[in-house]
Amino acid sequence: MTSMTLTGGLSDRDAWSADGCSVAAALDVVGRRASLLLLREAFYGAHRFEEFSRRAKLSERITATRLRELVDEGLLEKRPYHQPGQRGREAYHLTEKGEDFLPALLALMRWGDRWVRADGGRVELKHSECGAPIEVEIRCGAGHPVSAADIEAARRG
Repeated sequence: MTSMTLTGGLSDRDAWSADGCSVAAALDVVGRRASLLLLREAFYGAHRFEEFSRRAKLSERITATRLRELVDEGLLEKRPYHQPGQRGREAYHLTEKGEDFLPALLALMRWGDRWVRADGGRVELKHSECGAPIEVEIRCGAGHPVSAADIEAARRG
């Protein structure tokens, strides 16, 4: 069995709906391809509008719209900067909320490496201190590895 065990008020799947689902709410914030690519670039170190647009291969219009949405949602913040001889501009930086998205982005990347890219992906991620590969996995609060079959889902409260 690869599905979760639904308990309590969730056990009768026809007695409830997934309205207000956190997955749907998260997708409302980051569910567009361009948004995910811009977040990828932010984690790779992009800060300036031109970097985001060029590296994500997005039009300036789409880049501007998605960056504004990510700022409005609190994943990125704008910080002013000024280069000599040029007008002041704003750079984009990840917020705590944005940094907290890293596990989801890395999980998506690793899934793509395994199931979509025949070459296993082009980017290798290693821990800078020890050189070990970065893994994305689900663990319970006690540290045990968890699969969907190991999860019991119940309503909060």
